[in-house]
Parts: sequence; structure tokens; C-alpha cells
Amino acid sequence: MPQPPILKISEIFFSAEGEGLRQGEPTIFVRLAGCNLRCDFCDTKYAWEDGRAMKPELILSKLVGIRKKYPADWVCLTGGEPLLQELRALVSLLKKAGFKIHLETNGTLPLKLKVDWLTVSPKPPAYQATEDCRHQAKEIKLIVTRSLKFKDLMKVRQDFPEEVPILLQPESNEGWSYKKAWRLFQQTVKTDLKNIRLSCQLHKIYGLK
Repeated sequence: MPQPPILKISEIFFSAEGEGLRQGEPTIFVRLAGCNLRCDFCDTKYAWEDGRAMKPELILSKLVGIRKKYPADWVCLTGGEPLLQELRALVSLLKKAGFKIHLETNGTLPLKLKVDWLTVSPKPPAYQATEDCRHQAKEIKLIVTRSLKFKDLMKVRQDFPEEVPILLQPESNEGWSYKKAWRLFQQTVKTDLKNIRLSCQLHKIYGLK
């Protein structure tokens, strides 16, 4: 019988979900190492390299241990870019243990599994996402970078179903990015671009991991 793949893990920790529509919920984070884009504005560049080699069973054991201290239903698989690694064995184990799975991806890679919550965060310059990511997305997180244009926002809106909200998230809680997000938001209202919302990084406001 083939063995489950060894995963490269940057870190595992408990916190509150700081971003998106699940903001504020107790969540255990599994940050996977490696990224295929490496954006210059990334706030987790430390996850691009290295990572500890761990079997899915060991990851589950650590999560169960954390859950004993901090009861949490949700596990967020993030990165880096988690879809660079084979996650199906881990996701299967987590579901059997009663966890709900939240996956955050840049959307450029095939999605070969089903999760309970999918955040897609398209990145510049192409702002592209695969068809399966577009179909499963529960929310779209769009980082308000200095290069983000209204036309980029329009492209992303056209690419995803209208009922899936686009969250304008300021870059690293920078003041200039909040101001730009507000200007973009006002423009979406004036042009009747649907289901665009303002967001923030709650964990940074609270000073959490």
C-alpha cells in the first residue's frame, strides 16, 4: 500500500482567523512551506523555503493536542501555497477526526480535493485562477497593493460568480492601503460592481500570530 506523502510544514499554531468572512473564529493553522509566486508584498516570506518534514499522522497528532487546550473546529491550510503539496491524505485524516477544513490558495494550481471553505486570493499581474478554484471559492481575498487597478478588480469580479464576495484587504495593514481600498470601494459602488467588501487583518490589529 502506498505511503501518505511527507509534507513540508512551516508552522502549526492556534489563533483566531484574522481575514475574510470567517474572521474572529477559533482556528488552528497549518502553514505549508513553498510558494510558486513569491509576491514582493507577501507577509509570510519565511514560508517560501525549508519547512519541517512531517507525515500527515504526525500533523494530526499535533492538531489533536492543540484542540485539547483550545477547542477549535476549524483547521486552516495556508502557506506559502498549500496546493504545491499533495494534501488529500491529510485532509482525509482531518475530516475523520472531526475538523472542518479551510484552504487558502492563490488559485493558480489545480484543486483536487473538496474542502469546507475555500479562500482564493488571486495575485498580480495576471490575477488568474483555475476553473475548479473559481467554482469552489467561498470568498475572494484581493490584496490592495500599490499596483492594483480598478480594471484588475473588474477582471476578478468577472471571473468569479457574483454571489462570491470580493474582500478588499489592505496590504499588511498599511495606512496608504486602507485609503486606496476605500477609494476602490467607492468606485465599485458608483459603477454598481456587485458584492465588493472592505476587509482588514484582524490578527494584526490584535497583535496575534
